[in-house]
Amino acid sequence: MAGNKITAYLGFARRAGKLTLGVNAACCARGVRLLVADLSASENTKKEIEKLARKFSCPVVWTEGLEELTGKASCKLAALREEHLARAILESSGKAE
Repeated sequence: MAGNKITAYLGFARRAGKLTLGVNAACCARGVRLLVADLSASENTKKEIEKLARKFSCPVVWTEGLEELTGKASCKLAALREEHLARAILESSGKAE
C-alpha cells in the first residue's frame, strides 16, 4: 500500500516539475527536500546518495523497485523538490519527523 502512495506522490511531483531523476541530475538540483533511493544501487552510488543527503540536509527514503515507481529504466535516485509531497512520502513510509 505504501508503494502505491509513493508512486502517486512521485507522479504528482513529476507532473509539477518538482522531481529530478538520477544521481548526476540531482547533484545540480536546488531546493531538494527528500531523496528516494533504490536499495539495488551499487555501493559507490549509495555513497554518492549519502553525500547528496548531507549536501541538501534532507532525509533519504530507501525503497525497492524505484524504476517501477518512477517509470524510468535504471533509475536509482529521485530527488523531490516539493515540501508537502516530501512530507507525505515520509509519512507514508513511516519515517515522518
